[in-house]
Amino acid sequence: MSSDHLHAFRPQAELHLRSYRAETLTHSHDFPQMVLPVAGRIELDIAGRQGMADAANGAFIEPHARHATSAPCDNSVIILDLAPSMVSAELMERLARRPFIPLSRAAGKLVDFMALTMAQQTIPAPLQHWLPLLLDTLANTAPRPHSRLHVLMAKIEAEPGLAWSVADMAAAAAISPSRLHEWFQQEAGASPRAWLAEVRMRRACELLRASALPLAEIAQRCGYSDQSALTNAMRKLRDTTPAAYRRAAAA
Repeated sequence: MSSDHLHAFRPQAELHLRSYRAETLTHSHDFPQMVLPVAGRIELDIAGRQGMADAANGAFIEPHARHATSAPCDNSVIILDLAPSMVSAELMERLARRPFIPLSRAAGKLVDFMALTMAQQTIPAPLQHWLPLLLDTLANTAPRPHSRLHVLMAKIEAEPGLAWSVADMAAAAAISPSRLHEWFQQEAGASPRAWLAEVRMRRACELLRASALPLAEIAQRCGYSDQSALTNAMRKLRDTTPAAYRRAAAA
């Protein structure tokens, strides 16, 4: 077995993109685990229950369950390690009874999104918004309000350069602007505009550190009208300028 990427997106959860070989790997662990193939398929024996995980079916491994894994073909698999506290007792019991889980079209789209994000080695922030929605989808329940907010956050963090207004954000979450403000205060402790400003600034800082892009292009990619707007925002939020930040990062 080889591990290609590792993204820790919560203190109590880790996401891996792995490939498995033909030889059987048998082990157990003290945390629940989701097995979500992206390509190919793998064979599993979970506490004596045998089945296949592929693009249409995932697998759930409850804590301490002895399980064996082998692969008859090339594969790419998302492995999601969870703390027991992150899975409700009801969902844990339901998944443990039927560890091989048919993946709905919605769940498949979520798996594809995460695999693409990991393969591109982009910033892992959107992944923390993906987990609540995935668990809701696997539980066959309507997305909880905070799950819907996490979906919106993931969309914005993936494309911070778009002209996101509060009205656009509310429409994307299918709620009113006033409710959007309530959700952001509860979840992020900030207004939608303040949260968006910080997302854009984090992305700008990342590009300043890791690329040689012109400042005007960084401004455009991060949702600022021009280089001057980026400079003003950085002075306000980081007490520096883009050029000074880049020099300090390179020192």
